[in-house]
Amino acid sequence: METTLLKKNTTEEIINIRYSDIDFDKSLKMYSLLNFFQDIASDNAEKYGFGYSYIYPKNLMWVLLKYRIEFIEYPTDVQTLKLITEPRGCNKLFAYRNFELYNSEKLLAKASTMWALVDFKNMNIVNTESILSEVPIMDKFIPNENDLKYDKIPPLTNIDFEEEFKVRYNDIDVNMHANNANYIIWGLETIPCEFRKKYKLKNVDIQYKKEIKYQEKLVSKVQILENNTTIHLLKNSKTDEDLCLLKCEWV
Repeated sequence: METTLLKKNTTEEIINIRYSDIDFDKSLKMYSLLNFFQDIASDNAEKYGFGYSYIYPKNLMWVLLKYRIEFIEYPTDVQTLKLITEPRGCNKLFAYRNFELYNSEKLLAKASTMWALVDFKNMNIVNTESILSEVPIMDKFIPNENDLKYDKIPPLTNIDFEEEFKVRYNDIDVNMHANNANYIIWGLETIPCEFRKKYKLKNVDIQYKKEIKYQEKLVSKVQILENNTTIHLLKNSKTDEDLCLLKCEWV
C-alpha cells in the first residue's frame, strides 16, 4: 500500500486489492473495507501526533462509536482503490473523521465516523478537547456539507434469524477487545446467503455500544424489512448487554 499526504491533515492511500479482500463475485468484503478505514485512520493519527503512541502512555485508547457509510457504487472487480481520510476536529467529548473511497478518480463511497477517548482504568470517556489541546491540527469540530448524517437505528420488532459467535484470539486488537471490523462480520453473517447474492450494500449505519473480549460469546440477531433494509442487534450472550446496532440498506 502506498501512502501520500495531501493538505495539512489529510492522508491518501493507494490500496492493492488482494484475493482475500473479495467475495465470490469479486465484490470488496465489508470487513476488508472497515480494516482499510481503520489502518489509514491510525496512520493519519500517528503522523499528526494523536495516535496510539501519543494516547497509550496517558492510559487512553481511541474507541469508535459511530459509522455512516454511503455507497455511490459498491466496489466490485477493482484491482486498486484510492482512500482518503480527514480528521474533522473534536469537541469536549468526541472526535470526528471522514473518508472517501475512489476507483481511479471515480468516487465510490463516503463515510463519516465519531470517536471518543476512553480511560483504560475505569472505561470512562475523557475530555477529548483537553487531551488534544496540544495537537496543532486538531481544530474544534464544525459540521459542514461533507459530513454525512447518522441515521437512527430502530429497534428490532421481530427476529428473522440469529446466530451465536465466540470471540477468537484472532478477533482482538491492541486494546484486547474485539476489533470493530468484526462486528460487521457477525452482523451480516446472520443474513441468508441468497439475500447477500442478490443485493449490494447502499448505506450502512453502525453504532458501537459495548466492547467484548476474548472467548466471550455474542448473539447476532437480524430483522429483514420489506424495503430491503436489515436491522441488526449484537448482544453479549452472558450479560445480555447490547454490543452493537446496525442498519443496512441494500439495492
